[in-house]
Amino acid sequence: MDNIKIIINTVLKNRGKNEVENIHEISHLRNDIGFDSLDLAELTVRIEAEYDVDIFEDGPVYTIGEILQKIQ
Repeated sequence: MDNIKIIINTVLKNRGKNEVENIHEISHLRNDIGFDSLDLAELTVRIEAEYDVDIFEDGPVYTIGEILQKIQ
């Protein structure tokens, strides 16, 4: 999960937003982390580059736990 946190913080930093200190499987991408649609697009590209998985291929994901399920 540490690598996902690094990716999330990279996206937040690139968009001029505050980085997060902690993430949990139940952390909601929009409500808890503050992602908008552009953040989610960048997140998708970065995760696909790192893990060769399109996390939104089967539909939307909302939480860190859902991302972890997709990359495992």
